[in-house]
Amino acid sequence: MPRCPERTIFGAVLGQALVVVSDAHLGVAPPTIEEALLSFLEAVPDLGDCLLINGDLFDFWVSYARVIPRRGFHVAAALARLGRRVPIVMVGGNHDRWGGDFWTREVGVRFEPRRATFEVGRRRVAAIHGDGLTEPGFRAALLHRAINHPITAAVYRAIHPEIGLRVVDALSPRLGDHTMDARKLAAAAARQRQWAAALLEREADLGLVVMSHTHQAAAVDVAPGRQYLNPGAWFDGCRYAVATDEGAVLHHFSPAAPPPPVPVAPR
Repeated sequence: MPRCPERTIFGAVLGQALVVVSDAHLGVAPPTIEEALLSFLEAVPDLGDCLLINGDLFDFWVSYARVIPRRGFHVAAALARLGRRVPIVMVGGNHDRWGGDFWTREVGVRFEPRRATFEVGRRRVAAIHGDGLTEPGFRAALLHRAINHPITAAVYRAIHPEIGLRVVDALSPRLGDHTMDARKLAAAAARQRQWAAALLEREADLGLVVMSHTHQAAAVDVAPGRQYLNPGAWFDGCRYAVATDEGAVLHHFSPAAPPPPVPVAPR
């Protein structure tokens, strides 16, 4: 039986066509990746009527009481503008789980550090980034627990931001497997699909499980009307997905191309 983060349910239906994006890893990705993301955020209302950011939008993010990291300013401002037009949910990933109340209070985004559960059309959706759930090996489990421990975040916030962010820049290549080969990636993606299928079996009210983290795009029918979705990594070809209560479709975003039409069944 799968381990599962604490459930958080938003009472209202979020929308009818959910745009899903994750794993941009802004800060280490090339500047063109952020430029494309800003264009994408402007286009979201033409792609659907609500947005899910499913973790690792930034390669590192921590919210301070009085400081906004300069690196995330443009994206935070774009999300604040977009949030006035469509509902936005953000789930924390292993690189940006320490959002605190910044995203909700200052930006207007519903931020959940581990899991968000909501409805899109007639389907209940569980959104989970996916780190710490399927990684094999003691080292990966230990690293996950250490990074996500509240004491770790408290100690880090006590360091001057200029020093702390420089430390993260220096340690970033060592904090994750940036050289995973195709065989390991395929195995990680398979374990994630199995985990999602087990969650769908365990929670009969769910119609869609959205996970990220492995950077491997997938839209899999687990049972009639029930799916597992991974939108893939934004930094890998500007990948995203659109999900309705009829299904989920994988896409690549191109600023120069018109957005694809989103089929939504009449109510």
